[in-house]
Amino acid sequence: MRCTIGVDIGTSSSKGVLVDESGAILAQAVRAHEVSRPHAGWVEMDAAVWWDEFVSISRDLLAAGAAVRSGEEGDGIDEIDIVAVGVSGMGPCVLLADEDDAPVRPAILYGVDTRATAQIARMTEELGLEAITRVGGSVLTSQAAGAKIAWVREEEPQEWARARRLYMPASWLVRRLTGAYVLDHQSASQVSPLYDIEGECWHAAWWQRYASSVEQPALRWAGEIAGTVTAEASAATGIPVGTPVITGSVDAWTEAVSAGAHGLGDLMLMYGTTMFLVATVAETLRTPSMWTTAGAFAGTRSLAGGLATSGALTAWLRDLTATDYPELLAEAEASGPGARGLLMLPYFAGERTPIQDPDARGVIAGLTLSHGRGDLYRAALEATALAVRHNVETMRAAGADIRRIVAVGGGTQGRLWMQVVSDATGLTQEVPETTIGASYGAAFLAAGAAATGRAPDIGDWNPVAERIVPDPEATARYDVIFDRYVRLYAGSKDVVHELAAEQRARTTTSATGTTMKEDRS
Repeated sequence: MRCTIGVDIGTSSSKGVLVDESGAILAQAVRAHEVSRPHAGWVEMDAAVWWDEFVSISRDLLAAGAAVRSGEEGDGIDEIDIVAVGVSGMGPCVLLADEDDAPVRPAILYGVDTRATAQIARMTEELGLEAITRVGGSVLTSQAAGAKIAWVREEEPQEWARARRLYMPASWLVRRLTGAYVLDHQSASQVSPLYDIEGECWHAAWWQRYASSVEQPALRWAGEIAGTVTAEASAATGIPVGTPVITGSVDAWTEAVSAGAHGLGDLMLMYGTTMFLVATVAETLRTPSMWTTAGAFAGTRSLAGGLATSGALTAWLRDLTATDYPELLAEAEASGPGARGLLMLPYFAGERTPIQDPDARGVIAGLTLSHGRGDLYRAALEATALAVRHNVETMRAAGADIRRIVAVGGGTQGRLWMQVVSDATGLTQEVPETTIGASYGAAFLAAGAAATGRAPDIGDWNPVAERIVPDPEATARYDVIFDRYVRLYAGSKDVVHELAAEQRARTTTSATGTTMKEDRS
């Protein structure tokens, strides 16, 4: 039986699937991990975790496949033939490695890491806002990996002196599996301002200016084969020598592929630790509020946005109240639309789009002694839903023709959350049969790369299973609440920025250079 493996390195876990040629999932494996937050605004991860978890996951998947084949978990099937491997990961990240591929420091993660504010301001001044948006498509924000490369060069000169290569989670796995040094166009388009989106190539002059000592990775599209599994990688993972490995991409785009949400007019809405939106558009759309990127496939373009918190916010409330999710969801449903007069801003880790404000913070307005944890949980769900609406309206204002919403990610298991999003936006959401996410999309891309005849169709692999339809009464109520939501941010911004500055000041560094943990009291 021809099968593919797909592995995705996410913010809070790595996930893998073993999939047959019909799209059926034969085995799954998950490894939980945590990010490091050594300073306020810093979010990092040790890249050793990415490879170690890939190795562990691949061996689990192969063992589970062998068990199924031998009949230990079923009636037995033909021998499993791994025809290709797919990879994806969170991004854009900045992992700099030396000439021997040893990381020079922990990987700096995507837009939730806001350390490069000074570099963003300086690069914008040096290059000019118009030139940056013309070349790269987007203004520089905390999502811009190029600014984080500049941060390492300026703030950590010893580490920078050793840096020779640039990786993200998917390309790091490709390197370890095949020896190829590549990066997909979608990921590269978020290494702003070092990528030319119209030319679909690195911008030579700006690369030389900001990253001259780093070798440019070769550029490929996500589904293209980057190389084949080496003997060394085979010994570690159990995957046969010579197995093709695709280039892979950022998890959000791979997740859109997994749900078939990559056609013109499609919007993928990913429910996870953070929330991500990807609209596939016909041409390069430029707006200062969103991210303009290359798409997953040759010649495609995306307009993307992301919340800094979503699942992270609901998990925080669960832990804070020492309550399990079913109980909180039941109480939140009883609270009803409007959370009995509570309104929350979900900016507990700053915010990405559309306000692009790393100094934004969470706000809860309207609290009284009569409110309970269910009201708070309902307000948190509504806060993320209103943030989604803010992004959708901003995309449409920029020219995106959004005709179809596809919901993916772990949060799709919570019907209440999805209903609140549909009610708040007034949009129907389609939920595919399989919502496991980017690992499934990576397996699909790998199957396409390995196909000897007709390439697989994601509509056959993963048909629509459910549609979440908005309640017109609730939507009318959320129209009023959304206006308050926008005004609450504008009205509280100045005070919140003062508080954010005070929080940063409370993060101290000892004389020996040892960073103390952020004070969260």
